[in-house]
Amino acid sequence: MSAADLTPTEPTRRPFTGRRVHFGDLALQLVAGTAAAGAVALVGLIVWKVIDGARPAIDNYGLGFVTHIAWDPVKNVYGAASFLFGTAITSLFALALAAPLALGIALFLTELAPRVLRAPVTALVETLAAIPSVVIGLWGIFVLGPVLRDHVEPALHDTLGFIPLFGTPSSAGPSVFTAIVVLTIMILPIVSSICRELFLSVPRELKEGALALGTTRWEMVRGVVFPYARGGIAAALILGLGRALGEAIAVTQVIGGGVFIHWNLFEGGDTLASKIAASYQGADSNVQVSALVYLALILLVFSLLMNVAAQWIVRHVARRQGVGLDRAGPG
Repeated sequence: MSAADLTPTEPTRRPFTGRRVHFGDLALQLVAGTAAAGAVALVGLIVWKVIDGARPAIDNYGLGFVTHIAWDPVKNVYGAASFLFGTAITSLFALALAAPLALGIALFLTELAPRVLRAPVTALVETLAAIPSVVIGLWGIFVLGPVLRDHVEPALHDTLGFIPLFGTPSSAGPSVFTAIVVLTIMILPIVSSICRELFLSVPRELKEGALALGTTRWEMVRGVVFPYARGGIAAALILGLGRALGEAIAVTQVIGGGVFIHWNLFEGGDTLASKIAASYQGADSNVQVSALVYLALILLVFSLLMNVAAQWIVRHVARRQGVGLDRAGPG
């Protein structure tokens, strides 16, 4: 999905019926249709190849692979449970941190920022999305990790140590918490940019009408902007979650690794994507390669589900808004 897919209305289609069909129209239809069919075929080929590569592991371990924790290349015993747990923890916590920050950035750039600041701040936010993940990972190793380990994690443990999530900080450096912060930084510009476009698409008449009725700026945002764009906001958050689920390099650099399930965010861990990135080149048996591709299949299913869910939310909210407008029109 793209930012254009998150707008609550869909463009009106103009069929060719009723007027002469020119060669350019036919060529456009042919080229566009071929491109769309090629995209569908590419996705199908990717899915087929991943399933084919994972078939030996699927036949050997079945669905029990999803709930098994061990990952022992020596004994050829593999399971995805710990990586699924790590993926869920890092992605959901990163989304929880990024969502309010992204909404705040988008609201600042559309409603509060002086005109002279909007263009440079928007450019900086969008530039953050263009930074390669390996660079962010290196920054996480040399700058962010030590700061979190020496200052943030001890403070959180002293304040919230009664919660299992904020247990005893590890002296090793890499941790699940560092991976969460890195993922937050990586999905923040994506979600904020989409939300900014959504807020800019809110009709000015609605906002000015709300202000004219005596509402404060916050009441206008809460009562007009958020309801108008809520479907797109939800879809943007889901797309950000999908981005977090699939990130590999940066997470591999800062998460530390480990095949276990624990609730302490300050210890090391692993995710589906980071395990594949870290182990695929060093896999020394066909069984291990197939198990890693099985991990990729699980990750692919999650990513496709996130995309489908985002599209469904956008269309569902758009349909509800359309019904509401139809009912309000005659009155």
